Amino acid sequence: MSDVILDVEGLETLLGGERRLLGAARPPVRAVAGVSLALRRGEILGVVGESGCGKTTLGRTILGIQRESAGTIRLDGRVVSGLPPREARRARHDVQYVHQDAAAALDPWWSVGRSLEEALLINGIGRRAEREARLGRMLAAVGLEPALGRRYPHELSGGQLRRVTLARVLVLAPRIVILDEPTSGLDLSVQATVLRLVRELLGELRLTCLFISHDLSVVRQMCDRVAIMYLGRIVELAATRQLFEAPVHPYTRVLLAAAPRLVAGQDLHAAPILGEPPSPTAVPSGCAFRTRCLHAVDVCATREPALEPAGAGRTVSCHRWREIPAAPVTAD
Repeated sequence: MSDVILDVEGLETLLGGERRLLGAARPPVRAVAGVSLALRRGEILGVVGESGCGKTTLGRTILGIQRESAGTIRLDGRVVSGLPPREARRARHDVQYVHQDAAAALDPWWSVGRSLEEALLINGIGRRAEREARLGRMLAAVGLEPALGRRYPHELSGGQLRRVTLARVLVLAPRIVILDEPTSGLDLSVQATVLRLVRELLGELRLTCLFISHDLSVVRQMCDRVAIMYLGRIVELAATRQLFEAPVHPYTRVLLAAAPRLVAGQDLHAAPILGEPPSPTAVPSGCAFRTRCLHAVDVCATREPALEPAGAGRTVSCHRWREIPAAPVTAD
């Protein structure tokens, strides 16, 4: 499709898998297990799931920080996966990543201005005067005084650190931004300010965004479409309103039902999902969710469900999604 800027097909990422002198070798973890998705120009695509489901690894693999084990990544129709590291960095220059830990993403011994300028130096951008002007404009764009460039990370608040890491990425003029938990650890008032800023910048700069988060309320507010991940796989992908109002996959349903809501009589101790997620090193055969699913049948244990169309732009990975009665969920 002409409006697709990033196309991911059958992406797999293996982590670990070490040989040991004594004892059996450790099996690798399939952190990303055959993910396929298309990111359209100008949209915000949310990626949601429990901790350890592979959200961050997916973002890092798309960027090229983590090497893909299989699959294809296309940027503007051009294959950018499987390239040598230096060539891969050049090919994926238009994709930038905002780290979920803003403090860890900045060198504590460098001033904010130096950290931002380093990004321009690495990419060979501009003379010194041009770099300084560009940095000043970008700090102002994220709501910070240019004079703040002389300060150090430990002198900044959590909200200011988030803005600095956002400025460091946007100063490179990317076309795709991967935001990894951009509001994690922030007070609600600061979250609202950061989210409003992100939304404004994405619109003004005409950026496309992969928005990784575990906060369902933030995803519902920010994203155009949402992909639900479970143990490295996408189990459902749909328009945001469609997914929140009428989820199809059993995991999506229990995930939305587990979100606390200000509703009279809600039982916060109820357990809408069975047990704990399996170990990533011992993923169940067939459907990875079957050991926690109330609707699992024999075929779920023997055959992995494919991600297939489920009407109106939705795709779902479940053998029984047609048979399970609709159960609308409202996440306030």
